[in-house]
Amino acid sequence: MDLTGLLGFNVLVGIGTLALITVGLGVIYGMMKIINLAHGEFMMLGAYATYVSTAHGINIWIAMLVISPLFVGLVGLVVERTLIRFLYGRMIDTMLATWGLSLGLIGLMTSIFGNDPRGVSTPLHSFAIGRYDASLYGIVIILAACASLIGLFAMLRMTRFGLIVRATMQNPNMAAALGVAPPRIYMATFALGAALAGLAGGVLAPISGVSPVMGAAFIAKAFITVLGGGAAIVTGTALASTIFGFINEIVSFKTTPVIGEVALLLAAVVMIRILPQGITGRFLRRSL
Repeated sequence: MDLTGLLGFNVLVGIGTLALITVGLGVIYGMMKIINLAHGEFMMLGAYATYVSTAHGINIWIAMLVISPLFVGLVGLVVERTLIRFLYGRMIDTMLATWGLSLGLIGLMTSIFGNDPRGVSTPLHSFAIGRYDASLYGIVIILAACASLIGLFAMLRMTRFGLIVRATMQNPNMAAALGVAPPRIYMATFALGAALAGLAGGVLAPISGVSPVMGAAFIAKAFITVLGGGAAIVTGTALASTIFGFINEIVSFKTTPVIGEVALLLAAVVMIRILPQGITGRFLRRSL
């Protein structure tokens, strides 16, 4: 029973981690149809923002939950204004541009901080599940993922800004005819996705370590989950994260983490083969 409780907790943490690293990419790709290959590097910037802030004496919770998303959101805004806005509707060009951006960010952070991984102290200790110890910080990851998904859903569904964003993404010409400036909405949406990526990087920094190449560990999982989830950003991310996170953690527990990653990939291949438009492309089409 103790082992079952520990496994259940680890599954929840795995699902939360996958949802957290995916939701920002879901906003940028799911709403704007931009394949952002620099998503992992946006997470890396969020992790470094947390590391630098805590090194200068700022409370770790403020660093993770406030400074990291704000900083990376501003970076995303600058990137959209100086690069992405010239490439809308040009998917291949956008992929190449964001790939180049990712390499540039890795090189920049390497020149500043070097290749050595940096650490951020975990702000919480462990707790007991029967005979086993589990990290209390896992609860923070679960709560952060839930807050991101619920907050995004509430913003898109219940606010005027969310209505404008959804309308602009569906029909920018009609939105412009009604007095909305689509370029500003694109800018705000890209910055929002970047901020969510920064939040993920900041929250995961204490458990993943901080290095210039850390984004490579997350980008493939994020894209797999977005594609598996389909068109609905929040619902698709939540469902795909649940399925893939469950498979990854169960297989990792039974075998090794490497085999768990392979199982996640195989599950994604099978799902996309059966449901090429993702879960919400086939089901829950009216969901958000």
